[in-house]
Amino acid sequence: MSSPPKRLGLIAGNGRFPFLVLDAARAQGYEVVVAAIKEEAFPEIEQRRAAAVHWLSLGELSKLIDTFHKEGVTRAVMAGQVKHKQIFSSIRPDWRLAKLLLSLATRNTDALLGAVAKVLGDEGIALESSTSLLEPLLAKPGVLTQRVPTEAELKNIAYGRAVARHLAQYDIGQTVVIAEAACLAVEAMEGTDATIERAGQLLATLGAPSDANLDASAGRFAISSANITTLSRSLTVVKVAKPNQDMRFDVPVIGLKTIEAMSRAGATCLAIDAWKCLLLDGPAIPEMANASDICIVADVP
Repeated sequence: MSSPPKRLGLIAGNGRFPFLVLDAARAQGYEVVVAAIKEEAFPEIEQRRAAAVHWLSLGELSKLIDTFHKEGVTRAVMAGQVKHKQIFSSIRPDWRLAKLLLSLATRNTDALLGAVAKVLGDEGIALESSTSLLEPLLAKPGVLTQRVPTEAELKNIAYGRAVARHLAQYDIGQTVVIAEAACLAVEAMEGTDATIERAGQLLATLGAPSDANLDASAGRFAISSANITTLSRSLTVVKVAKPNQDMRFDVPVIGLKTIEAMSRAGATCLAIDAWKCLLLDGPAIPEMANASDICIVADVP
């Protein structure tokens, strides 16, 4: 008698991450039951040959549990972004989630998702690492691009890592943008790419409010050389994992959109944590970075 097929639940947010997990799980023989978050997941998830796709609102924790129970799911992963501002402003919690929210001493992402993981565990649904199926996409140690960091970029990386790790322990954000060992932008609820764009806009206007202009077609700020401030226009982006990063959720990721945002903002270097950051687009990321003369370096935290 053959054993029944393995089943895996996938709680899907936005972006390509859920698609990668779904394809990898199917390749390893899993039947995948997708719980797609209405406010976040891409509709194309329906076309990915999952065993079933159920659409749930972000606040429907009881429905999520009931769905997995009915589908015979005892193991699950979370994959894909859920915007932080969505979590704390847009959801309409059901009774179970409302009770959970009221029990939290701090209402940051780690606290909320950790509590959700515990509730799922209590209901017989073990939440597992979202990267366990995607280990080849985790950043390897070393310089990942053709160009190595300059001395100025190395100084920015060292300072940025110290700042970012300090902030990450409070779950404020995992990304900072540095110029000349000065912090221009700190990630909060807007996300990494928006933080990079904001840093580029800020640097473009520093010292040149009258001459700065935005080329809408290219998405770049243009400043005459006479108006450059004491800060270098070359930005360094540093993205770190949290202390004791829980790889089950909120895993640091970068994709082609991150490199595009860096290019528009005038950022020349990206520093990430080896083994703790997913390269969602694989080799295409360093290829795009090389084309823009952007350096990517991954250090073991």
